[in-house]
Amino acid sequence: MSTTIGAIADTLGGDAKSLLEYRCKGIPKERLHLPGPDVVDRVWAASDRTTPVLRSIQAMIGHGRLAGTGYLSILPVDQGIEHSAGASFARNPAYFDPESIVKLALEGGCNAVASTLGVLGAVARKYAHKIPFLVKFNHNEFLTYPNKFDQIFFARVKQARDMGAVAVGATVYFGSDQSARQIIEVSQAFEAAHEMGLATVLWCYLRNPAFKMDKDYHLSADLTGQANHLGVTIEADIIKQKLPENNGGYNARGPGRAHLLRGGLGGERLRGGGEDRGREQAGGRDGAHLGTQGLPAADGRGDQAAQPHPGRLPLQGGDGGVGGLHLGRSVNVATVSAPAGSRDMVPASAWPSQRPL
Repeated sequence: MSTTIGAIADTLGGDAKSLLEYRCKGIPKERLHLPGPDVVDRVWAASDRTTPVLRSIQAMIGHGRLAGTGYLSILPVDQGIEHSAGASFARNPAYFDPESIVKLALEGGCNAVASTLGVLGAVARKYAHKIPFLVKFNHNEFLTYPNKFDQIFFARVKQARDMGAVAVGATVYFGSDQSARQIIEVSQAFEAAHEMGLATVLWCYLRNPAFKMDKDYHLSADLTGQANHLGVTIEADIIKQKLPENNGGYNARGPGRAHLLRGGLGGERLRGGGEDRGREQAGGRDGAHLGTQGLPAADGRGDQAAQPHPGRLPLQGGDGGVGGLHLGRSVNVATVSAPAGSRDMVPASAWPSQRPL
């Protein structure tokens, strides 16, 4: 264990002490349902999930290098639709082939691989019994101009079940003009998935130009936390959410909208690097909300993790920024998430142009 902690500390560099010794000051861990080898029996078994659904959840938790820990590392590759296949795979053309994507997840020891109906269906008979499949059934097709923030169905739940998948996934763009329809559609699809014994995963993302004001509140702890709460309301078993970069989205939209969670966030801003050091140090989004300046990013993650019924439904993370994840960034994100009670481990690669971590 000491060797492992030492390696993590070396990767974190100057941030190691403040990150590894930080304790969340907002929501006590005793109030959260934390990850562990018995999480299905301890948490999910008390829910209305059927035995086949519990078996599907256990299939993911029990697979890969993190098997039995209660943590999840899922390789998600739907960029061919969401960001165009050419832009996503041209740097490494091997990943135009669906088999390369599944092999990457296997080599990385992931708990599951998440992709489109077409990608997973192309190799289902060869790999569905070797690694849990998660079929993403709606997408933003990215050809309409101007781009609209709408997720439309590309697949049916039955198709996922028939190929041997253990779970289905969907995105809802909360706050968008189409969000009401998306919520209804996905809720109905999740109901069908549970009836067929499949687990459900929801990407709870915000999309609304009005969320961009003095800062971009698409990654505000309070607004993303509410998106998480809406996600578990339609019985998503796992919530996918990016780490918060700021707070106070409700207040910025107008007074009296909501009372912010008490999370030690220091008002409306999540310290921890911010624009002043994170972007310069690591480039782009890397480190933008992580660092040594008080580190309330972990408290913001705690607020996010509490909203899916204080951790009863796991919060799955990752960054998903263009350009992919590197080891230092991934360790940094995981270290921030752990004291917050989040159940996520960063995916092997948000863009399949790298080797798995």
